[in-house]
Amino acid sequence: MKLIAEALTSIRGERTLFTDLSFAVEAGEALAITGPNGAGKTTLLRTIAGLLKPARGALRLDPSDPEQLLSQRCHYVGHLNGVKAGLSVEENTAFWCRFLGGASARIDGALAAFGLSALRSIPAAYLSAGQRRRVGLARLLVAERPVWLLDEPTSSLDQASQEMLARVIDGHLAAGGLVVAATHVPLGLARSRELRLGAEAQFARPA
Repeated sequence: MKLIAEALTSIRGERTLFTDLSFAVEAGEALAITGPNGAGKTTLLRTIAGLLKPARGALRLDPSDPEQLLSQRCHYVGHLNGVKAGLSVEENTAFWCRFLGGASARIDGALAAFGLSALRSIPAAYLSAGQRRRVGLARLLVAERPVWLLDEPTSSLDQASQEMLARVIDGHLAAGGLVVAATHVPLGLARSRELRLGAEAQFARPA
């Protein structure tokens, strides 16, 4: 499996964020999107997810699946956690499981992977910012999607939680998935490259 972007150009208002941007991400690999604020990192992720249309260029996942759009094969976790304060940790995770067409048998494993098992009955309103972030990330594991699109996934996470997230991502990569993540900090992954956006978008050495 390979995610391919060909000559992508994004224009927001009268501003060109990036132009003729091409890259490929293979199964088992993570691509870290870096660059200054306003360089287009979030826009690129939302474009891959199908939430925005590029001004020019194309995206595809090889081998293609005529039954599914690229957006249907992606998990997208943005800046907002998608967590309802009045629901417990388990209820929030169960909601995403149903919404994404996942298997309820995955819920326990998802909570355990993000260190949330002991908090499962606690309403999200009583959680810290880092705990709420982990609840939002737990939906990655309740429904299978080959492509994970993560926008600043370490936001609000302490060092131990960042390491927890890295283990989850490495597990996804080891199973043949791929990840594209916008980030300001190294994610500590076993296999990762960097694509820097800005005045001169360029690939850098492995992150």
